Formats: sequence, structure tokens, C-alpha cells
Amino acid sequence: MTGFYPEGVKEAKQGGKKKKYTIAELKEAQIRGDILEGTAYMCDSDHNLLVNLGEINGVIPRVEGAVGIEEGQTKEIALISRVGKSVCFTVKEIHTGASPYALLSRRCAMKRCKDEFLASLTPGDIIDARVTHLENFGAFCDIGCGNIALLPIDSISVSRISHPRDRFCAGDDIRVIIKNIDDLGRITLSHKELLGTWEENAAKFSPGQTVSGVVRSVEPYGIFVELAPNLAGLAESKEGVKVGDTAGVFIKSIIPDKMKVKLIIIDSFESGQAGEYEYFYKGDRIEKFTYSPTSSSKLIETIF
Repeated sequence: MTGFYPEGVKEAKQGGKKKKYTIAELKEAQIRGDILEGTAYMCDSDHNLLVNLGEINGVIPRVEGAVGIEEGQTKEIALISRVGKSVCFTVKEIHTGASPYALLSRRCAMKRCKDEFLASLTPGDIIDARVTHLENFGAFCDIGCGNIALLPIDSISVSRISHPRDRFCAGDDIRVIIKNIDDLGRITLSHKELLGTWEENAAKFSPGQTVSGVVRSVEPYGIFVELAPNLAGLAESKEGVKVGDTAGVFIKSIIPDKMKVKLIIIDSFESGQAGEYEYFYKGDRIEKFTYSPTSSSKLIETIF
């Protein structure tokens, strides 16, 4: 990846150690135009962000806090929500004197990332992202220096979930695929194609095994149990089983031609844990993803 990381990811890659800067380092960064990162410890009554830099503090004025703030296109929550978290910025000025401070711009860092990195992306590219917050319809993700893109709920995994929190928590670092870029440059993401095909997931299981899964849907004709984020099986109805329960299931059969896994629920109990996931695809770009087995008459395919 380039030097444009989601806010906080660079710090995480360095073991969570917060970077402290000397005044000399800040002056050099100003000359070079470097993008730095620090922790916002306060948003004052005028919505200026204050950043702990080490030798001195930094100030990100409200209008420099995010792209679109000055124009009214971005809500104030974009600033308030950064308190206690990492923010990217460039150094605009160093003010010396009795109370020295650095004047910073998060907006400039966001714009540089958008112009120099995000603008070069095309559908199918795979990048790092950090989940910032969750809504019923999807997960919002930082894809570089505070630039946000939407990962719709139906693109998170093949197995259907009732809410993105069934898979993610805010602050999770994930990999995402660029799914679409509209005429305004807004990016939509996908994730499920990284979680493996039907065959790759089914290969981890065998008939006769008893394993655990998560109940994702209770229907009149049966109960869908997620064995992996991209693999679910259908169990016979059982009284008292609820969506979100963890279930112990016996695998009756695995049928690739029909993409079916038949299960029997042995037991179920309440569980508040999100399902774990594994990335089968490790590359930096994907052109086509075929979920269905070659033996299946039903073709499920994504072309980027």
C-alpha cells in the first residue's frame, strides 16, 4: 500500500505506539508536505480539534477538520467523533513564542489522499480499511486519511446477516474491494469475495461432523445456520431456536451440485459474539469471483 493509511492503522502497525514530534521534526514535515498522525484529545466549543504532538500541541481549525466542513457538506459529528482517536494532518504553520503551537490541516491530508491515492483506484482493487461506524444498511469505512466509503450489508458476506455488527465492530481493520466509483467520485466497497468460494468453505467440513454455527434465519421450512461467513446450511425446524443463537449442528450431507449443506441442530444457546472470518484471497486485485462450484448449474459470479 502507499503511505495513505486509514487513520490509526499506521499506529497499530507500529505496535500502538503513539508518535511524538519535536519542533524540528514538525518544521521538516511542513517543508516536505508530509502527512503525519496524532491523537485528538479535545474538540473545543468552536469545534477546533486539539492534537497532542509531543513537544507542543497542534490545532486543527474547524474549517481544516474535514473535507466539506466549510461548505456545509460534512456534519460536525465528523470532528466530534475524532476525540480520543488518531487523526491525519499536514503542518501548515509553527507558531513560536510563550505558548508555541502548530497549525494543522486534516482537510489537506484527506484531499491529498483522495487526489494521489483514491483517484487512482478502479473496481477490483483491494485495499486496507478501518470500520468507523455501523448502520442497519452497512458499515462505513475509512479507506485513507479519514476518507469514508460505504460497505453495504449485502456485500459483507454471502451468509446473510441482520446487522453489520454481526460481523464487525467499530475500529476493526479489514480488507475491502473497490466495488464501484460513481460520477462524483464516491466509492462503494465489497468484502464477501475475499471470504472464499462455496467449495473453499465447504472443504473445511465433512458429513458426520458436529460443529458450531450461528443461526441467521428461522423460516417455516427450516433454519439457516452459518458455518462460515460464506457458507450456510439448512437444518430442520427446532423449537426454541432464535436468530443469533449459537448452534451445535450435525452435518448430514454436503451436496456441491446444489450448493447445499444439510444439518441437524443438536443444541442452541444465546451468544452475543460476532462470527469470525478468514480471508481466502490474499492478492491486491481481483477481476472476477465465482462463488458457485463448477458442477453447479447455478452460476453466482461477480465481475469487477
